[in-house]
Amino acid sequence: MPHFIIHCSKQIVEQKSPEDIMQKVYDVAEVTRLFLPEEIKVRINPFEYYNTGNTSDDFIHVFANIMEGRNTEQKANLSKEIVRELKALFPEVPIISMNIRAFEKATYCNKEMV
Repeated sequence: MPHFIIHCSKQIVEQKSPEDIMQKVYDVAEVTRLFLPEEIKVRINPFEYYNTGNTSDDFIHVFANIMEGRNTEQKANLSKEIVRELKALFPEVPIISMNIRAFEKATYCNKEMV
């Protein structure tokens, strides 16, 4: 488990394939060695309708939901590395960002746990 959910303008997936974009995020997450490779999950959500500061500028924002236990430095490095790679992949996109939410192990549940 971590989940990386990529929100982006529809034009982003017209420039590069969704598979390539998701793989880039997966690869960076794997290289950090913060997660087991088989537990990394990546999804992409392209938006046709959006408003970015009252413009229609293209954007990419990655939401990461990870289990508690990583320190601030590790999480900051993960964010910076993913944004750095997406910036290299999309140098003309004006808005590329990411945030990380850590959730409590005590409150997490999946179907295997019930």
